[in-house]
Amino acid sequence: MNFKTSAALIGALVLPFAVMAQNVATVNGKPVPVARVDALIKTATRGGQEAPPELKAQARDTAVLREIFAQEAEKQGIPATPDYKTQLELMRQTVLINTLFQNFVKSHPISDADAQAEYNKIKAEQSGTEFHARHILVDSEDEAKKLIAQIKAGAKFEDLAKKSSKDTGSAENGGDLDWAKPTAYVPEFSTALQGLKKGQMTETPVKTQFGYHVIKLEDTRAAQFPAFEEVKEKVKQQMEQVKLQDYQEKLRKAAKTDYKFAADEPKAPAAPAK
Repeated sequence: MNFKTSAALIGALVLPFAVMAQNVATVNGKPVPVARVDALIKTATRGGQEAPPELKAQARDTAVLREIFAQEAEKQGIPATPDYKTQLELMRQTVLINTLFQNFVKSHPISDADAQAEYNKIKAEQSGTEFHARHILVDSEDEAKKLIAQIKAGAKFEDLAKKSSKDTGSAENGGDLDWAKPTAYVPEFSTALQGLKKGQMTETPVKTQFGYHVIKLEDTRAAQFPAFEEVKEKVKQQMEQVKLQDYQEKLRKAAKTDYKFAADEPKAPAAPAK
């Protein structure tokens, strides 16, 4: 056997293994490419992460099962139905659109400097004083007045909050609302809270849309804000979303269409107050 014959024989033996390496299996003579398994794993792990062995096995099973089911659907003539064609077109558009937006985000990265500037802006807007408050919420003014009298007589604010407040979220913690800026509350509550001194309680019930409140100010502090490095990635993601929305709006406005979007329709005048 000469060299050329040996090389041809080796090539004939190696080629099937190379082809098999590109496929995870065959179903009724049709190959199931490894690329499909990789795509399923990438979707499940959101890309970049190492998939555990059990996930890889599940992805292989899924890829083969999908081929089995797809072949049966083709055998039954489903690809020729109008519903299939409509859904296929929607899926085609979805893949195109997702890829378009992913490419836009990749080609318009947010720099650390831009993220730092946005962080500084948000931090400046959210600076100020935070208040640590407690409250008891009841339905009537008389109920609130009775609670105020009981607290003045020596009852513990926290105990009465657990027993009487209809704000179940804070009641179990003695009416504790944790730290927050006054803007986190409705105006009536906020105004009353800011009029208190540390350790002080409202002398009269505070009425809001939720009912009647008895409010106690535990303490105040300068507004807390996380360090830039702790929130940098989140800030970048938010900025990416804003930039992407601007891009989408630009494409919408540039398109020539006879369709009128709801956003372009004139707003109806507000009804006059009675």
